[in-house]
Amino acid sequence: QVQLVESGGGLVQAGGSLRLSCAASGRTFSSYAMGWFRQAPGKEREFVAAISWSGGIPYYADSVKGRFTISRDNAKNTVYLQMNSLKHEDTAVYYCAADKHVRTVVAGSAEYWGQGTQVTVSS
Repeated sequence: QVQLVESGGGLVQAGGSLRLSCAASGRTFSSYAMGWFRQAPGKEREFVAAISWSGGIPYYADSVKGRFTISRDNAKNTVYLQMNSLKHEDTAVYYCAADKHVRTVVAGSAEYWGQGTQVTVSS
């Protein structure tokens, strides 16, 4: 069982930066692939970024490539999403996800999900 708690959301001006954190419970965090998704009002949840259990090659949605960076610290049971050059269209609730397989995370079918943290980018 893995429990995920996101933090770091807030209100930021366009062009600004935020860093989201997702703290995971459980001693097997290092064996899970992790990811971030987001859902804007009236829209479906969409994939943002994912990273394998080893922290290898990350995966990004085209809309965030070059602006967002996913990373993990297995010693702290935490995954991060550094968001730079934020745009108004990045406004959404951001969710953390975990699964044994990174492809499952990317597909949006992860076994574990957090409750989300709101990110609002003012234009």
